[in-house]
Amino acid sequence: MTLISGKWKGVILFLLLTNDKLRFNELKRRLPGITHRMLTNQLRELEADGIVLREVHAEVPPRVEYSLSDMGVSLEPVITALKTWGALHFGKDRPQARLQKVS
Repeated sequence: MTLISGKWKGVILFLLLTNDKLRFNELKRRLPGITHRMLTNQLRELEADGIVLREVHAEVPPRVEYSLSDMGVSLEPVITALKTWGALHFGKDRPQARLQKVS
């Protein structure tokens, strides 16, 4: 769970599961509220953990595409289950539950 924990990693993985490859700015557009630095950090961590692949194309300007590695693709059942659970408990048809901080 530590490999995919945090506010953004699960969403990034879901976007990469539903798209073959995405460029940095495409990811940023699909993630309103994420900062440039946060997206960079999350992608670097996912790449370092072997979940995301970063492909740099030698063009001017440089083109970088992100996709899932085989290990990242193997997370599909987990990501799909989390999405289903979230939609069931926090979707538009359900009242928004508030998580209470446990002291």
